[in-house]
Formats: sequence, C-alpha cells, structure tokens
Amino acid sequence: MGGHEAIDELLAEAGVDGLGLRGALALLSGGRWWTLPDLVRETATPRRTIESLLRALPLEHSGDRVRIPMDQVNRFNAGVEPDISDLGNPVSEMVPEHAETLARLERLIAEAPRGRHALDHVSATAETVLRRALLLGRRFWLPGARLLCVGDHDLTSLAVRMVHPEVEVAVADIDDRILEFVDAQDLGVRTRWADLRLGLPPSLRGWADLAITDPPYTPEGIGLFAARAAEGLRDRERGRILVAYGASERTPMLALKVQKALVDLNLLHEAIFPHFNRYHGAEAIGSAADLYVLRPTTKTWPAIAARLDRLATAIYTQGPQAVESAPAGRPGRAAAKAAGGAAGPGAESAADRAADRAADRAADRAADEAAVTAFGPGLLAGDWPRGLLPQVPRTRLATLLAKPYAADPERVAIAVPAGLEAALPRLLLATRARHVRVLTAGPVAGLPALAALLAPVYDLAAEGRVLDAVRLAPPEGGPDRIIRAILDSAHGKLANTWREALTRTGPTTTDLTETPGLTKRQARAAVESAAPWAGDATPLELPLHRLAQMTEEIAAPTPA
Repeated sequence: MGGHEAIDELLAEAGVDGLGLRGALALLSGGRWWTLPDLVRETATPRRTIESLLRALPLEHSGDRVRIPMDQVNRFNAGVEPDISDLGNPVSEMVPEHAETLARLERLIAEAPRGRHALDHVSATAETVLRRALLLGRRFWLPGARLLCVGDHDLTSLAVRMVHPEVEVAVADIDDRILEFVDAQDLGVRTRWADLRLGLPPSLRGWADLAITDPPYTPEGIGLFAARAAEGLRDRERGRILVAYGASERTPMLALKVQKALVDLNLLHEAIFPHFNRYHGAEAIGSAADLYVLRPTTKTWPAIAARLDRLATAIYTQGPQAVESAPAGRPGRAAAKAAGGAAGPGAESAADRAADRAADRAADRAADEAAVTAFGPGLLAGDWPRGLLPQVPRTRLATLLAKPYAADPERVAIAVPAGLEAALPRLLLATRARHVRVLTAGPVAGLPALAALLAPVYDLAAEGRVLDAVRLAPPEGGPDRIIRAILDSAHGKLANTWREALTRTGPTTTDLTETPGLTKRQARAAVESAAPWAGDATPLELPLHRLAQMTEEIAAPTPA
C-alpha cells in the first residue's frame, strides 16, 4: 500500500476523531522540524496514534526530528489549520500579556525537584500552569479568596501568586522537596505536608474557597484527591474544585471509571475544558489532560465520608502503591538467589520463582510477628495480621496522626507499608510512648537525617527493616526545653505551644527563647517574628525543612 493510501486509511479509521491526525499532518507539512514528543503534545494525540501516522509518511530526518519533504507537502497537506487545539482554552489570548511571568515559570519548572515516578509526577508545561492561573481570574472573583492546591508538583501555587497576589494560596503535598522549593520562592504560599491517604492537614480543613488538583490518573486517585479537595472548602455552597484528568482516546472505559468516581461523590460537572493541560511526558494520553470544574452539592459530604471509610492506599499507576501492583515481596531468599548469579539454562521456572517469593513473604511475616511479639507493645498502629496479639489495642495510621491516642502505652509498634515512608517522622512524633518499634517494607532510608531531625526527642537505631526509637528524658532548661515542648505536643498548634513555653519561668539566660517572665503579648510577638510561617499549623503537618528551621530559630542566640 502506498503512503498516500495508508494515510487515507488512517484518517478514514479515525473518522470524526481524526482532527488530531490532520493537525499533525498540517504541522509536518509546514516546513518546521518536529520531535515525536512535541507532535504528541501540540496535537494532544496519543503517542501510538502519531507513531502510526509517522510510519505511513515519507519523512526526512534531522536527528530525532522529522518533517514531510517540501516537494511532497502538497500531497499530504490536510487542509486544516495547524493550531486545532484551543477548543478548551478560553484564556489563550491572555497568555502573551504575561510573557515575563511565563518566562519565570519556565525557569522555576526547570529548577524544581525532579518528579517521582512512584507518585505519578509528570510536569505540566509553564504555559499550562499560567493558563490555570488566568482561568481562575476569568471565571471567579478572586480578591479575598483562598486557593488550596491539593498536590503541587506543577507549581500552580506560584503561578497564582504571581498573577493574582491578592489570593491566599496553600499547598498540601506529600513531597517535602516540593514544599521546600515552593517556600524558597518567598511568594507567600503556605505549605503543609500531607499524605492524602492519611488525611488533610487540620489547618487546611474548611479553609479554601477554591481547590485545584492534578491527581494520579486512576479512579482511586481521582476520587481521593477530589474528596480531600472538597474537605478543604470553607464555602460548601459556592466553592469549586478544579481537577486535571486525561485519558487516551483508546481507553474510553478508563475515563468512564474516573468520571464515575467523581459522580459517586455527587459533584456537579459545571465545565470540562478539553486538552487544557499539556505535559512534558504522558505521551500515552497525548501529553494532555482536560480540566474539570466541579461544584459540590448537599449530597457530596455524606458521599465523601463513605468514600474515605473504604479508603485504599493503592492509588497510583506505578510504584509500590500502584492500583494494579501485586503485593511486593520483601528482600529474602529469592533476592539473595537472584543476586548470586545470572540466570542460565538451569534457571528456576516462573512457578519456582513465584513459590520462592511466597515463601519469602511468609518468612518475613513470621519474622515481623516474632519481632513485635518479643517487643510486647501496648498498641499496634497500622495494618497488622488479624491474629497477631489479638488482646492488644489497635489504631489506624490516619487516626494516630489525627489526634493523640487516649491511653498512654509504654511501647507502640507501627507498621509502615511501602509508599508511606514519608509519614515515618510524623508517626514517631504522633506517639508519646517511651519506646516505639517501626517495621518498614524495606531497609530504613535516610536514617542519619531522620535521627538528626528527631534528636530532641528520640534516640534512633535501625537494623534492616526494624527501627527502634527510644524517647529521651526531657531537658531541664535552655532552648532544648522549648523545642522538646513543641515536639512533645505534635498534635497541638506549634505557635500556641511555643508561646506557652516562652511564658513559663525558666533559668535565667541571655537567650530570648528562655527569657523569664515574658508576657503572652511578648511571647506572641517573639514567635511571629521567628516563625511567621507557623500560622495555625501543627508540627505533624509542617514540611521537614520548617521543623528543622524551627529548631534552628529556637536554638539561635538572641542578637545583642
């Protein structure tokens, strides 16, 4: 079949959905060189579809770039405008007015921490982030409004503060690196750590007028992020939630499942802007995603409660917490065997390897149960086998973070599954037990940094997947007394605990943090000066760099 016949067949097969293919033909006929990722993103067409087109075309190449030869352009010109993708972009004409902001966003996105595949991070283009900010201003009255970014790897919070400085903006994100980067830009964004599977930070519940999120593109991820965004709204009648979501035109059933997850929350679909969001990557979905504008209804809130009651931790498309991942075996005999030599003719069969993995998991479970039983905990936190120590009280990780445990057990055992490691320092601060034993899915990573962060409270020791934290005796005075008081009250508001500690009479010192006899007003002024970012946050919801900064501020001598 000739090239032209193959193209005709592709276009006929695409039918009314063939505008993207025709747009790609127009682009390739325009004389400019194109890479495959650029074609995918520009036309919002899945990579496989564009690849089919390229295979059928007589192309000339320049490195990884292609175009239709100029002497054959007339044969393949599709007769459509190359720019066919603005149907869902009502603010396109406003972008040129913000060229400086766009350039700054491009630099920030380039400098931001690299995305983590296990968190489904794919970076949006700078223009997309700018358009989000512009759309908010065109659609809503923003003076005095509050915006909550539920996850912010794309740095939407920064774009909104640049374009609309009158808007208060907060970010809830699981990635401490992103939170530190956002804070470093000094644009007045309040940052809070959150693993949304474990809850929304208390200081952000009922806080916002608008929420925006670009969640994992699974029904579970979309449902969870949208539910947490709704929890963050203070105006339940007029608040809105903006959700980015994209699916390949080849998988309409997946898109239907995601939309059903939103319908199950009884969220009204006010608008859907097709292909509004563009990405550096995500080529399977055309490097593009729609933007949904959702409005809660009176039936949303009971639906959210029901959704969160059956919460699952697997919400991502890849990594240890992927929806379709099988339970991962921990390193054991199979891993050691694999490391011992390359597979040869006598290599084990797939069934043998599966049996080895099952045996490894069983051995690990037995070792875990033995370690916990010997430890003798008064409380089990997390997901433990049902038959393990049935007489010992249990609590969820989310409950442990949400409020202080009613009793005061001497020993607490915590199970931290793969994918929830970022919660580890918060879980340790959330319990006041004298001895905490944590079992993780793999060897404890970043132990020196964790030990330094928690040094005012715990002495840490790790062996393999077992981390022991022994609580230190409280200091009698000096700045360490202030720090310890704050971290020992991790569920309380940091600023309140800090102020109360400053008003207690302590040993005389030249240090402001231990000045005896401070009045409440003086203590409030001292805390606001040292930590204007504290607000009404608890230590459990602060990014790790803020906890470290708090310690430094308290320990630093007062200037003469």
